[in-house]
Amino acid sequence: MNENNILGVILAGGKSRRFGTDKSNTKLGNKTLLEHTISKIEKDFPEILIVSNQQKFRITSKNIFVIKDYIEGYLGPLIGVLSAMKWIKMNKRKYDWISTFPCDTPFFDKKIISKLKKASKKKTKKLFFFKSGGNRHNIFGLWSLKLIDVLEKDIHNNYRKVELWADKIGFEIININNNKIDSFLNINTKDDFEKAKKNIDKL
Repeated sequence: MNENNILGVILAGGKSRRFGTDKSNTKLGNKTLLEHTISKIEKDFPEILIVSNQQKFRITSKNIFVIKDYIEGYLGPLIGVLSAMKWIKMNKRKYDWISTFPCDTPFFDKKIISKLKKASKKKTKKLFFFKSGGNRHNIFGLWSLKLIDVLEKDIHNNYRKVELWADKIGFEIININNNKIDSFLNINTKDDFEKAKKNIDKL
């Protein structure tokens, strides 16, 4: 199976309410949070799509694209997933899957990407998430394009939370071992950011 059938997608469409400013453009060390994510995944996908309503990024690569949410209003990550799927269809790309990454979780181990590619060869489920330390990481996911119609329908029926929608659809878990530094540290607040700065050498 061609591993190039997966579109890498960075979800950066939130308002950063708890953080206070746009997280994606906040610098951690010598890179913004968005740049940390890009640098970890750009060699593993032929193209990367950033879904963001901010649109304030300096992107020089011809293989990285920035789009807004398909439906306006900051309605959550599922809208970002649907937006990526719509982009594939509208631009006649031949991807069968999208692999999603949050813009604010810079410590993730890039080795998880190989696990996503391996999962794309399975025919058991159309949706995969990682789980570590008893926690399910709903934004680090692998989504089949075959879900686009039911996803759009359910969004219009007011499904907004990834967890609830995934429970309805069915999914498969990819279990991973977490290290001492929380590789899934999600920077939602200034306190989270201070914790991240203390562990910047682990990036």
